[in-house]
Amino acid sequence: MTFILWLAVLGAVLLTLALTSSYLRWMPVTTSAVCLLLGVGIGPLGVDLLHLDIKDSARWMEHLTEVAVLFSLFVSGLKLRLPLKHRTWRIAFGMAGPVMLLTILGTGLALHYLFDLSWGVSLLVGAILAPTDPVLAGLVQVNNAQDYDALRFGLSGEAGLNDGTAFPFVIFALLFMQHGGFDGDWLGGWVLKNLLWAVPAGLLTGYWMGRGIGRMTLWMRITNADSTLSPNDYLTLALIALAYVAAEAIGGYGFLSVFAAGLGLRQAEFKSTGMSKTPSEHLALPVVGHLEVAPENALQGDTTQLADEQIAAGVMMGDMLSFGSLVERSMEVFLVTLLGIVLVSHWDWRALGVAALLFCVIRPASVLAMPWGSLIDRQQRGLMGWFGIKGIGSIYYLFYALNHGLIGTSSAVAVNLTLSVIALSIVVHGLSTQPMLAWYERRAQVKGQS
Repeated sequence: MTFILWLAVLGAVLLTLALTSSYLRWMPVTTSAVCLLLGVGIGPLGVDLLHLDIKDSARWMEHLTEVAVLFSLFVSGLKLRLPLKHRTWRIAFGMAGPVMLLTILGTGLALHYLFDLSWGVSLLVGAILAPTDPVLAGLVQVNNAQDYDALRFGLSGEAGLNDGTAFPFVIFALLFMQHGGFDGDWLGGWVLKNLLWAVPAGLLTGYWMGRGIGRMTLWMRITNADSTLSPNDYLTLALIALAYVAAEAIGGYGFLSVFAAGLGLRQAEFKSTGMSKTPSEHLALPVVGHLEVAPENALQGDTTQLADEQIAAGVMMGDMLSFGSLVERSMEVFLVTLLGIVLVSHWDWRALGVAALLFCVIRPASVLAMPWGSLIDRQQRGLMGWFGIKGIGSIYYLFYALNHGLIGTSSAVAVNLTLSVIALSIVVHGLSTQPMLAWYERRAQVKGQS
């Protein structure tokens, strides 16, 4: 009966979003904010249809949120088409590295000195809340692979990288709590294993796997005259799974590997199509159901001027982006609705102060501290400092911590603060994102005309 009820609720939420999408797109609110409100209405604070026990569901929630993040990271990697040596990547590297570290440190200090939490819990919650979420930050990321706007590209790269680069600091906080401080010799092992090895191992494994499989797939499809009839959703699932497993098998971070696999696949498309400025999926557009029709009827428009490489790459990239985005959005709807259901049971009023400091002081100050020079202007820095959206990635790290040694009072504090701050982020950023982006687009148009 519970499964039927959960299924009914999910169907009702999806139907509500489908029927109201034409209205929501003109309102200053995101889908995530609507799902959170629906979850609150379904849960104990509303009609009291469903309940969810955090501790009992920690194991499967860890894996469910992990899958959601993996699909989002892969799609994020596919959308970033600039060569890795391009100077715009410096923004993403700075956001996922120094800015994230400053955010963890600032949040940890605030939680310890202003809210009187232990150092272990303060550092753990700081590490959990530091990453910009790749799932919920879709509106502020690049629109497509031809979008090279510095603000959106930097936020996209940050969201793809920092869910992996935050992992070692979540582990650091757990080890700090388990050892009661810096007693013992665990710190050196953490640096060697979780920083110097796991980060580059994950990135390199995923990148070369994505690039190699991408080039091999395109070569095979061109050789066998099979540009439009292969199931690319299989390829998406296979590459996500294999990149994740391969990295984890050698002690690397699977999140970074999956993001890098998307990057590597995009670079394979870029090289195979002669480094065309236009992404191949914008040139070769498959019709709906192209796997079931004859190859000559599988594409929209006149494609006689396109090379075989462009057709094969266009169909492959278009299908993979479409499938990955579909899974990502579906998981977002379900998980944010779940957050709304459990929110009333885990609300912590201290989250109002934590969120205010994190959103308005700590992250903006961390962004302003970076020496990017002319890469981004003052307004872009301000927006980048504000768009530190928290979401599914932070929920994953929370459940990872619950399943790897976080217990007792520390567990309750971390759960309540994390879920409450994420909910506040969904509401505050959900109401402000579209108006601020509209202002940014108008500003960009004015600058382009002048």
